Amino acid sequence: MGWQAWLTIGVVLATLGLLWWGRLGPDKVLAGAAGLLMLSGVLTPAQALAGFWNPGVLTVAVLFVLVAALRSTGAIHWIGRGVLGPPRGELRARLRLSGLAGVLSAFVNNTPIVATLTSAVETWSRASGVPPSKLLLPMNYATILGGMCTLLGTSTNLIVAGLVVAHGLPAMAMFDPFPVAFPVLLAGLLYLAVASRWLLPVRRSAFDQAAQDAREYAVEMLVTEGGGLAGKSVAAAGLRHLKGSFLIELSRARDLLTAVGPDTVLRAGDRLVFVGGTDAVRELRRIPGLRPATDQWFKLDTVSGKRHLAELVLSRFSPAVGHTLRESGFRDRYGAVVIAVNRHGQRLHQKPGDVVMQAGDTLLVETEPDFTARFGTASDFLTVTLLDGERPVDRRRALTTLGILGVMVLANSVLGLPILWSAVGAALAVVLARCVRLTELWRSLDLRLLLVIACSFALGAAVDRTGVAAAVASGLGGLAGSDPFASLVLVYVMAVAFTELLTNNAAAILLFPIAVGVSGQLGVSPMPFVIALMIGASAGFMTPIGYQTNLMVYGPGGYRFGDYVRLGAPLSLVVGLVALWLIPRFFPF
Repeated sequence: MGWQAWLTIGVVLATLGLLWWGRLGPDKVLAGAAGLLMLSGVLTPAQALAGFWNPGVLTVAVLFVLVAALRSTGAIHWIGRGVLGPPRGELRARLRLSGLAGVLSAFVNNTPIVATLTSAVETWSRASGVPPSKLLLPMNYATILGGMCTLLGTSTNLIVAGLVVAHGLPAMAMFDPFPVAFPVLLAGLLYLAVASRWLLPVRRSAFDQAAQDAREYAVEMLVTEGGGLAGKSVAAAGLRHLKGSFLIELSRARDLLTAVGPDTVLRAGDRLVFVGGTDAVRELRRIPGLRPATDQWFKLDTVSGKRHLAELVLSRFSPAVGHTLRESGFRDRYGAVVIAVNRHGQRLHQKPGDVVMQAGDTLLVETEPDFTARFGTASDFLTVTLLDGERPVDRRRALTTLGILGVMVLANSVLGLPILWSAVGAALAVVLARCVRLTELWRSLDLRLLLVIACSFALGAAVDRTGVAAAVASGLGGLAGSDPFASLVLVYVMAVAFTELLTNNAAAILLFPIAVGVSGQLGVSPMPFVIALMIGASAGFMTPIGYQTNLMVYGPGGYRFGDYVRLGAPLSLVVGLVALWLIPRFFPF
């Protein structure tokens, strides 16, 4: 291998390291990697930017329109609420929820499914008493399994299908993965139904932990008459940058002010609520003009019509990740104040403003009533769940959106229309039918995710063109000999490992030229390796970072890292055994 190959290996390893470090957004890391490969001459500008017009990437971009319509109309939430129904027990709820999630995710990207069903599950759990920790992770895994069944189900399948065409192989049809993926789905659902009862703990959600511990970290103070604070602004009174606490709301007569600004003028009798550590009251009592309230009004579990609470899960793209809330200007950016931070299934006892945020952190915030309308589909958050009410469902528009989605699937599977063109037609249809507003559509377009996917193509192209893929394929051939099945197993295991360490899309793009190279060296059909790559690159069950939706249920379910290993590792084994047994039977070498 020449210097270009060694540079490519260095760039790939550096990309892995930076993504694992997590202090830089994946869009910045992948864009930097693609730019370095282009500037160094490893790739031409056309090769480095080819991912932006790949059919798979374009299809993912167009499908954001359908995702926006499903969210806007409340279609998935409506279906989920109907399937869960009245409380009837944990096992029945898990079976219904997982079955619904598996079927829906075969035709809709699983991210909006997990986001909307998480909200439905949390509402249902409070009514039934069944902890969300018993439901959310199985539901999430079911969406991953269901997404494997069709090309539409996950962006990974769409990306691999686009790479198939780019490499001059026959185009894949909508249901090509189905003969292997559907039995995998059934086996996975059976395992989840049986194992979840024993392998999943009873845990409180981020909201429940905060509600039960409110007396510990919420401090209420009254502004006294003649104490020196009345008539001063919050900033002038020294209440803006306290060491141990954080002002979240001000109650004045019948008014409740949330996300209190620095220019708000205090009055005698104002009731101020601070969030902080257990010793925050000591700091506050030293401020002249404040005294502790003898009665506590602030209770999270009795949400009034004036207090609007939301539960947010930070995505890797959030500007808050790698910074404290104060450094990122969270309050000013979103008009929301953070009450509590939940990480790894537990509430952090630090002052929220001093916590360095990580992807997957769950924030309990007090905000304005229109927060979900403004930021509910923003890529800064994996989920936004309103805790004091549900977004109304527009049944007519919801049925219209679901009908258009059904027509798109029929056009792909029955008429053989290319997925990109049917997706464009469906997107135009939901816009013309006014199932989604243009403002909602723009907020739902995740440009940073598209940038990550497109720039990942540059890494894949460099691995292919510099001879790294051929070298790795040769190494795999040395391990497996001339046995194509042994090589298939190695490719599958590599896909699972890369997915757990990197991301599903990047894993598929990096390994595709290697998988095709292995089939070429063996002189066998590449399709078994393509299907193995599709399944393996989606089988990210063992870590919270293995798949984006794993992070989405992390905080709401109160999970810890070990919960993913405990439930996900056996599931990964079940999926691998079933898939590797079936692939050669439906896709002969």
